[in-house]
Amino acid sequence: MKHEGVKPPTGWKKWMFRSGIYLYRLGLGGLFGKRMLLLNHVGRKSGQARQAVLEVIAIGERAGTFYVASGYGRQSDWFQNLQKRPDVTIQVGRKKIAVTAVFLSPEESGQQLVAYAHRHPGAAKNLGRFLLGDQVDGTDESYYRMGYDHVPVVAFKPRGEQDGV
Repeated sequence: MKHEGVKPPTGWKKWMFRSGIYLYRLGLGGLFGKRMLLLNHVGRKSGQARQAVLEVIAIGERAGTFYVASGYGRQSDWFQNLQKRPDVTIQVGRKKIAVTAVFLSPEESGQQLVAYAHRHPGAAKNLGRFLLGDQVDGTDESYYRMGYDHVPVVAFKPRGEQDGV
């Protein structure tokens, strides 16, 4: 089943989604704690520097590994850009980290979204409703299917530590 129906925001909604970038540029990224990160990446077609603020859905047991979910699926620009150039930098609070993007398998993505739903049930429920309507009913199975079928997860691992996600 493909991710359908939900398109990335445009107009004023796009500006609202991008407002986190401006906070980071003002040196206020620390307001997000470790719940959001600033991704600095390169456009796959333009070769231009790009930025996106993404929600951290999990932090790895080893320091410096952050997991994010692509809410708009594999068609998200940042996701596609990472597939072409996975070596990027992220900023969490004031700390900048050189990382490599590692794409989790559908099974691992499903498992990550189940764990996310356990840690943040309200946010997971809202995400599921927003993306898939009543297909996400709050059960572990529905969150697993959301991650497996629609919402890929990326691990940002410090450079040199890509093995063993």
